[in-house]
Amino acid sequence: MESLQLAKEFAEAFADKVGQDIKILKVEELTTLADYFVLVTGQSNTQVRALADAAEDRLTELGLPAPRREGRGGESWVLMDAGSVIAHVFTREAREYYQLEKLWADADIVKFDDSEN
Repeated sequence: MESLQLAKEFAEAFADKVGQDIKILKVEELTTLADYFVLVTGQSNTQVRALADAAEDRLTELGLPAPRREGRGGESWVLMDAGSVIAHVFTREAREYYQLEKLWADADIVKFDDSEN
């Protein structure tokens, strides 16, 4: 699966679980870490885990390997590494603290569905 489609699958899985402030950042020209970052905010540690689980389930349903995952067990930030796409699932406080959008401000923001502005 191409990187952009994989990023959109993450974003759609997060949207299905009512994740907030979902953003896809195109970082392929800025770093060798990944082609895209997907950011989402959950309302609690429980929702952060549910969002990460939903994305993992979606990739498995598509026949893709489960992403490497860091931050299990009540963390406020779960990082999911699927190779060309890295998803960051935050609580609001963690997202404000780490400010990845500011750190990667030169990245283009990619729309993932027709309902986005």
